[in-house]
Amino acid sequence: MNTDLGNYRKSYEKQELLENSVSDNPMELFQKWFYEVDEHFNVGETNAMTISTIGGDGYPKSRVVLLKKYTFEGFIFYTNYDSEKGRAIINNPNVCLSFFWPAAERQIIIKGKAEKIAENISDGYFESRPRGSQLGALVSHQSEVIESREILEERLKNLEKEFEGQEIERPNFWGGFIVKPIEIEFWQGRPNRLHDRLRYKLDEDFNWNLDRLSP
Repeated sequence: MNTDLGNYRKSYEKQELLENSVSDNPMELFQKWFYEVDEHFNVGETNAMTISTIGGDGYPKSRVVLLKKYTFEGFIFYTNYDSEKGRAIINNPNVCLSFFWPAAERQIIIKGKAEKIAENISDGYFESRPRGSQLGALVSHQSEVIESREILEERLKNLEKEFEGQEIERPNFWGGFIVKPIEIEFWQGRPNRLHDRLRYKLDEDFNWNLDRLSP
């Protein structure tokens, strides 16, 4: 197989990103961009983000998860703590998040440290999930080898009977992580590949320093 994609090109011309138009705090700029993309561009799941971790085998791995909350402290998502992703984070909390919104010609890259959120917060979010999603968290032994799809469906049927008419409590192997950023880069596509790249970096005094990076 030899597929040449050299002619796949696009000119980025929609917007600009200049130092005099941004906040001193990157979380405020994140919120501004998120709302703009969510309201004005048809991107589907605006909160879809890629998280990259380092596994026990020493290799990085990236996958898409859904951002469920963000605050000035960081970015929260939920997963199975016993999954490959969860184990990788617990073993090495240094992670990278990235958002890519091609319709807006924007991406955001976030370096940070992940840690488990408080159990009561995970409880509250689990209670808010649709019942099918609650059962799904119990059905799947995430990342483990499974012989067939039918096994999952049989587990689901059994759990539906077991919990019929009952509330479903959050299992202790499922919950949230918060990624506390130490560096956030905002990328805005520009013509001639001279893209705007502004990077916020947290210093030892917990102040954000802003730099422009060459494209």
